[in-house]
Amino acid sequence: MNRISRSIASALVAGGLALGLGACSQITDEATKQVEKEVNEQYEVTYEVTGKGVDSIDYHVDGGEPAKPKIETVQKPTLPWKKTVKLRGILPPGVIPVAADATGAEVACKIIYQGKVIEEKSGKGLAAAAGCIAVSPVAG
Repeated sequence: MNRISRSIASALVAGGLALGLGACSQITDEATKQVEKEVNEQYEVTYEVTGKGVDSIDYHVDGGEPAKPKIETVQKPTLPWKKTVKLRGILPPGVIPVAADATGAEVACKIIYQGKVIEEKSGKGLAAAAGCIAVSPVAG
């Protein structure tokens, strides 16, 4: 009798583990799909820079890694400057204008996503920088 009870108990435990692991597997699959969606989803932002004496603008473009995004640079840009780029996943949008002017530099930047400003900064002085870096709007 004792041996039969242990066999039944073992079968019930094994069945419970199989059901539990199946449920965990389903939750893990859903979480994996959500992460893959966020990592691969493309989104579009527009960078805008205004000011006086802007020497260069660095901005994030698609490519690279979230902690080390690919950056392009524009030297001596015509202001106001505007650029729309496509980025992917959790890559943060970023634009960093730098200005230097002996009479006083001024710089302002914006990041726009779906018609809304998601980051805005400004600076002024003999040398000025305004770093607009936002969290990816598709990261969730």
